[in-house]
Amino acid sequence: MTDDRTRNGPAQPPSLAEAIDRLADELGDIHRHDSGVVVEYVRGATVFATCHGGSFGFRLRPEIAAAALRTPDTTLSARGHDWISLQPHAVDAFALDRALAWFESAWRRAGEPYQPLPLATPARPN
Repeated sequence: MTDDRTRNGPAQPPSLAEAIDRLADELGDIHRHDSGVVVEYVRGATVFATCHGGSFGFRLRPEIAAAALRTPDTTLSARGHDWISLQPHAVDAFALDRALAWFESAWRRAGEPYQPLPLATPARPN
């Protein structure tokens, strides 16, 4: 039997990467591509999350990405308008909760049929 406790007390919380890998195992239907530099999480043919060092990327619905950008340690990703990057300065319960929720949300979105974003319609003159 394995014991996650340290010699001096209770178990150390998992790193974000470890927690995401555990969730990926639970969710299933995920291929993990590790290039040695970046880890990509793929469902079907869609990359929906990434891990690069201490930075994590998630492909979210635009309204969720917009809300995520109002939380600490989160920025827009260079991957596109529906991607956010999370690079927490401290891995606390809040950062862990956000990362796992965004990973699962991105996984769910990757399993949906592709739906292009609607084109903006030009305003009509009055």
